[in-house]
Amino acid sequence: MSHKPTDVRVVDAQIEFEPCPFRTPLKFGGRVLEHTQLINVQVTVENNAGQHATGVGSMPIGNIWAWPSQSVTAEQAEKAMMNFAERVVRLTDGFDEFGHAIDIVYHVSAEYFHQGKVVSERLGLDEPMPELAQLVAASPLDAAIHDAYGRVNDINSYNALSEEFMNHDLSEYLDEQFEGEYLDKYTLREPKERLPLYHLVGALDPLTDGDITSRIDDGRPETLKEWIAAEGLTHLKIKLAGDDLKWDVERVLAVDRVASEVNSARGCDRWFYSVDFNEKCENVQYVLDFLARVKESTPAAYDRIQYIEQPTHRDLASHPENTMHEAAKLKPVVIDESLVDYDALLLAREHGYSGVALKACKGHTEALFAAAAAQKFDMFLCVQDLTCPGYSFLHSASLAARFPTVAAIEGNGRQYCPAANKDWERQFPSMFEITDGTVGTGALNGIGLGF
Repeated sequence: MSHKPTDVRVVDAQIEFEPCPFRTPLKFGGRVLEHTQLINVQVTVENNAGQHATGVGSMPIGNIWAWPSQSVTAEQAEKAMMNFAERVVRLTDGFDEFGHAIDIVYHVSAEYFHQGKVVSERLGLDEPMPELAQLVAASPLDAAIHDAYGRVNDINSYNALSEEFMNHDLSEYLDEQFEGEYLDKYTLREPKERLPLYHLVGALDPLTDGDITSRIDDGRPETLKEWIAAEGLTHLKIKLAGDDLKWDVERVLAVDRVASEVNSARGCDRWFYSVDFNEKCENVQYVLDFLARVKESTPAAYDRIQYIEQPTHRDLASHPENTMHEAAKLKPVVIDESLVDYDALLLAREHGYSGVALKACKGHTEALFAAAAAQKFDMFLCVQDLTCPGYSFLHSASLAARFPTVAAIEGNGRQYCPAANKDWERQFPSMFEITDGTVGTGALNGIGLGF
C-alpha cells in the first residue's frame, strides 16, 4: 500500500552491457586491468498520479576489484557478475508495490544473497559470489530507480530524502540510534559548487619522461608531471604494493618529488595525497613502519598524506588481529573493500578504522546509509570511484557533492578510459575539462540524480 503521493512502482527495467577498453593498463592489488564492461540499466517507474519517467544507472563491472580470487578466474567472475546483474533487474518484474526508491531497493536487495548463490552454482564456480561483487553488479539498477523516482516527481533525488517523501526513518534500515532521523539531515539541498579531484597514480603509471618507453601520443598527458601541469592537480591517490615496504616508501617519495617540482614552478604550496595498499599489508605494523620511514625521509611528504585506504584483508571477521587503532592515531584510516553494509561499518569501527570510503558502485542506497552513519559517528568521509567513466562518474560525483563533510572526489576514468566520456563531456564540460584541479559539481543540480 502506498504511503506517500510521490511513491512509485517499477513498470519496466532493461539492461545492456557496453565494452569499455582502457587507454593504458591500471595495476592495483597485484592485478592489471586493461578493459572492462559497463553495466547500463534503464528503469521506468509510475507514480500515484499515473505519470511515468525513465531513470538510468551505469557502472563498470569491476570484477578485478570486487571479486579477487584464487579459484575463480577474472573471466568467470565477469560472466557471473553480468549474469547476476541481469537476474537482479528481472527481480523488479511483477513487483507492483508502490514505495520510495529506497524501499524498492531495500526490498529487491533482500534477494541478492540467494541470486548470488544461484549464479555461482549454475556456472559451476568453486566459491559463492562475494557480497561486494553482488553490490557492484546491482548498483546500476539501484541508481536507475533513484534517478527515475526523482524524474517522475520532478525533483532532485537528493532532495526527496526527508520525512515528506520517505515512508520510514533511518532506524528502519540502520538501528535505534537513528530514530526520528531522515537522510535529509545528512545531505545537502544543493550540490557543492566545486570539489578537488583526486588523480590516481597507478603502480604502472609513469611519473616522468624517463619512465616512458613508448608514447601513446593521443594529445592527453602521459606522465604524472604532465597531468599535474595540464590540470592543476592538488590531490593525488597513490597505489602502493602493500608487501614491499622499500618500494612503497620510494614510490611516495618519487611522487612527492615530481609534485613538488611542478607545484613549485606554478606557485602552488598546498597539495595532498591518499595512499592505497589495496589490502596487501600483512598487519598494521607495516603501515606504521611505512609512515615512519616517509616522515623520517621527507616530513613534508608525510604531512601531505590526507588519509590511508584499507591496508589489510577485507575479511575483518576472519582477521580480528588486524586492527587500525595505532595507525588511526596518525592519519585517518578508511574502510573500503570491507564496507558492504551497516554491520560491516560497525565492525570496522571496532577494528579501529576512523573513516569511510563511499563508492557509488556499492549501490546508491547503501552509500546514503553509510554516509549518514559516518557523519553520525564523526568519521572521516571520502568518495572514491571504480575507474568510473561518463554517467557513472557523474553519479559518483553527485554523491560527493551532497555530503557535507566530503572534501574531494576521486575520478580516474579520464585517465584510463576517456573514450567513454565523450558523450558527456559536451553536456558537462565543468566535470571533464580540468584546469584548476577541481570539478564543477554545481552543475549536477537537475532532477533525478542531477544530470
